Amino acid sequence: MVNVEKFTIEQLKELAFTEEERKQLEKARSMPITFDEDCPPTTPEKARKFRRVNPPRREVEIKQA
Repeated sequence: MVNVEKFTIEQLKELAFTEEERKQLEKARSMPITFDEDCPPTTPEKARKFRRVNPPRREVEIKQA
C-alpha cells in the first residue's frame, strides 16, 4: 500500500481521475455484464475449483518478515 499522506498536492492531482474518466467509470458501472465464449459465466463447481495465482500470505508469514 502507498501512504498518500506523504504525497505533494501535485502528485495527488496527478493520481486523481479527470471528470471525463469519472463519467466513463459511471457509464461502465451502469452497463450489464455480457458473457461470451472468451468470458463465460462461472458455475459454482468452477468457482470451488478456482485457485488464486498469488494466494494471500498468512498473518504469521507477514509478522516474521
